[in-house]
Amino acid sequence: MTDTDMVMSCRKVWKLFGPRPGAYLAGLDPAASFDQIRADGYVPAVRDVSLDISKGEMLVIMGLSGSGKSTLVRCLSRLIEITGGEVRVEGQVIGDLSEKELIDLRRNKMGMVFQSFGLLPHRTVLENVAFPLEMRGQDIHTRRARALEVIELVGLGGREDYFPRELSGGQQQRVGIARSLAIEPDIWFLDEPFSALDPLIRREMQDEFLRLQGLLGKTIVFITHDFDEALRLADRIAIMKDGAVEQCDRPDRIVMEPATEYVAKFIEDIEKARVVHASAMMQPVNGHDLTGAAVDGGKTISQLARLLVNDDRLILPVAGPDGAIIGGLDRQKALDVLLGAKE
Repeated sequence: MTDTDMVMSCRKVWKLFGPRPGAYLAGLDPAASFDQIRADGYVPAVRDVSLDISKGEMLVIMGLSGSGKSTLVRCLSRLIEITGGEVRVEGQVIGDLSEKELIDLRRNKMGMVFQSFGLLPHRTVLENVAFPLEMRGQDIHTRRARALEVIELVGLGGREDYFPRELSGGQQQRVGIARSLAIEPDIWFLDEPFSALDPLIRREMQDEFLRLQGLLGKTIVFITHDFDEALRLADRIAIMKDGAVEQCDRPDRIVMEPATEYVAKFIEDIEKARVVHASAMMQPVNGHDLTGAAVDGGKTISQLARLLVNDDRLILPVAGPDGAIIGGLDRQKALDVLLGAKE
């Protein structure tokens, strides 16, 4: 990742709750554990987190309840002040911003969607979506035109005069998404936005979200506790425990190469073949005679199951998006992922 690709970064970010947290952090032993810090009377909600987020990336932050994922996002957006470390947005240290500069950053660069929809019950869909533009000071005609545009984008055209009580849960969530999109944010924070929805509506909203991301190419930080949801959405997944990031990587790398015992436990019930792509398992050609039809490097081992079972080649050529051969796939290793390695 180059500096020009990076939209947001954090370095050694801490958020401690307790008496005089700054002074405590200054004297803290770097090797101190979560339990040791708790024993000293502090809650280490975020512990020494360093992350880079690139333009157009969807980073999904996962973890059990209390792992620190929501607190981390609030640190990234400076909804709460960090105890130590540094957060940068497009190279700018947001901790150095004045209150006015921070408000301008949020109004013009950041969109936020939370689990609770936070809609204004006495305002229509149109008025709810236009609300942040009203706060920005835009005239009524400009904000109405923009609100109607994003209402159509999220599939609520024709419902702009409805009140929130007249909408389903999924439709209310779409209003929340439209409202955050109205300001055309470069960075989009979503904190478990679909967790309150029933499974069918949740799946529908995930599909809608992927469609929007394909159209808009936003930089997104998305919180969920649902690994299946993370797998559908993420470019990379950061798994948190006790305020720290245990591993941050592509989903297939996390499944194939868990960095810690906790991550291995976290993903132990995941069907690897459904996550791992052919390109993640391929090896250099190294003189192999790669003949015959190539497999699509973008497909998962599960999607290639029939071909893998029926083919008799030892090494299968792997093609990139342009059709060019980019490596070879060891068929037996792929079958081990699909069927389980022999004991």
